[in-house]
Amino acid sequence: MEKIKKENDDFLLECERWWIFALMMCIGGFYGGYTYSCRGGVFCNAQTANILLFGMSIGNGDFKKALYYLIPMAAYLGGTILSECLPNTVKKHSHVRWDTVFVGFEIVVVLILGFIPEAAPVQIAQVIVNFMCSMQYNTFRRAENIPMATTFCTNHVRQCGVYLVKWFKHKTENNFLKRSLFHAGMIGVFIVGAFFSTLLSRYFGIRSIWFAEILLTFTFVDLLHADLTKEKGMLDRVPKGH
Repeated sequence: MEKIKKENDDFLLECERWWIFALMMCIGGFYGGYTYSCRGGVFCNAQTANILLFGMSIGNGDFKKALYYLIPMAAYLGGTILSECLPNTVKKHSHVRWDTVFVGFEIVVVLILGFIPEAAPVQIAQVIVNFMCSMQYNTFRRAENIPMATTFCTNHVRQCGVYLVKWFKHKTENNFLKRSLFHAGMIGVFIVGAFFSTLLSRYFGIRSIWFAEILLTFTFVDLLHADLTKEKGMLDRVPKGH
């Protein structure tokens, strides 16, 4: 029987706790709702659609349009590369973890996003969100030892169904049901983020992104507190999945 268990020991870093991932999932949903409602009617959380449209544009002979889709794809790739390279540098020159530094970075970027005027090309905001979502996806990988994505829901839907079926087959194994509900909960908070970003955009327009600062600030303070107290001196400990 497969069980949800902790690896190596019972200690989890703060950046691996389920509530941190729930907050980041909600923020991911907020970003998607924001870019769709206020920044050009697109989702910038992942790149499947852009890669598909890139291939379709080439198939239609519209090479100029295909080149356009390379911009967000390159931004997403760049975010992944940067978030893979920076943690070791941060570790050497800081008293806090990369995860904490990144959330602080997000706070600054989100503040800047709200100042980009509506008249500016939507691609500017789209590329920024693409870059940021890529870094977030690559930074937060596992919650409570369960592989997770915080900027899109496809895998959560799959895992929710897989473990629900396993629970029906082995009803004595409650861990299957717990894992299914865990993924369902992450989908739920993602929807909550999209709901509030869409609702708030009606009243605050492009400035609605600033409401994400509430969740980001809470996350940052929690991670920073852990870095400076219970996880002090544990910077060499790598979050599982990295």
